[in-house]
This record gives sequence, structure tokens and C-alpha cells, in this order.
Amino acid sequence: MSEGTVEKEKTSFDKQKLGLKNKLDLKSKLDLDDVDFGITLPSTNLEEYMRVLKLARKPSREEFNMIAKISIAGIGIIGTMGFVIYALLTELPKAF
Repeated sequence: MSEGTVEKEKTSFDKQKLGLKNKLDLKSKLDLDDVDFGITLPSTNLEEYMRVLKLARKPSREEFNMIAKISIAGIGIIGTMGFVIYALLTELPKAF
């Protein structure tokens, strides 16, 4: 192959790649400039963060144990529900 045909193939490949990129470019197809998504940038006021950190404290052992028990119970309940759903969806079709 000569260098000219390699360059032509490369150029056609680049054009094809650019064409696919333009087809997939949703930003140019959708006009989202006027749409309000309700998302705002986080505040850069450090005083607000310092106020929260000053109010925060280390939980007592009793509070920590209560949070841990509730978290474990929640994980267990969600796991049990998932297992029941899995069992129903896999075993019921075999029964019929």
C-alpha cells in the first residue's frame, strides 16, 4: 500500500468517527439552556460549615450502640425481603 491510500483511509475513518460523534451529541440536539433542574452549586461560605462542625459532637456509647442496632436491623430486613422476592421468583415458576 502506498502512503497516499493509507492517508485516505485514515481521513475517511476520522470523518466516519466524527459523523458518529455528531449523531450521538445530544447537547446540540436538546435545548437545555432554559430548563431549570433545581440543582444549585454548593455554598462556598466557610462560616456555614464551621457552624455545623462546632455543633457536631462524638456520640456516646449508648447512642452509637442504638444507631448500630437500628442499622443492622434495617440491613437484615432489606436482605430478608430481597431473599423472599428472589425465592418467589425462582421457585414459583418451577411449581407451575
